[in-house]
Amino acid sequence: MNPARILVLFAHPALQKSRVNRALAGAVKGLQGVTFHDLYQIYPDFCIDVNHEQNLLKVHDVLVFQYPLLWYSVPSLLREWQDLVLEHGWAYGLRGAALRGKAFLSVVTTGGGEEAFRKSPAGRFTLRELLAPLEQMARVCGMAYLPPFAVHGTFQMGESHLRKHTLDYRRTLEAIRDGRLDPAALRDPARINEDLDAVIRS
Repeated sequence: MNPARILVLFAHPALQKSRVNRALAGAVKGLQGVTFHDLYQIYPDFCIDVNHEQNLLKVHDVLVFQYPLLWYSVPSLLREWQDLVLEHGWAYGLRGAALRGKAFLSVVTTGGGEEAFRKSPAGRFTLRELLAPLEQMARVCGMAYLPPFAVHGTFQMGESHLRKHTLDYRRTLEAIRDGRLDPAALRDPARINEDLDAVIRS
């Protein structure tokens, strides 16, 4: 089995302020089999090269969105990317099969703690529910949807927790690349990194 080719679409509109996303990005940049694609660096004017982006998607097996959750959604440039690149007749629709059979992973950071994304009067919606539009995007495009890799509580995160998350992120992409995820263990977790030992086969 050949290693999967992973495309990480990184979208952060204020990266200079983000200690956590910079660390996560650093953990996977240069990883064999991973193409790291910083949308805000490449398209500061939001003029997205649709053909280039579609060609990138064609030659990769796994699509990763890495971003901070902003008002319960993706950053605006990543949303623009979806609107322009995932065209009807190419990514979905009767003749839109370009992404069929690929996999999709959302890598999302939140300033608030995990308790803010539980069923409660304060949180109301789980993270999985808030990410439902991305899950539906993947399914409409014929992609396999993986539970999100979620990093909560970035505002108050200490160095030891940050290091664990960066190592877990690298470990997750390595496992996806090498085909070592256990499909049975992925059926219901709220996030893929809830217990990596349970979902990654040795």
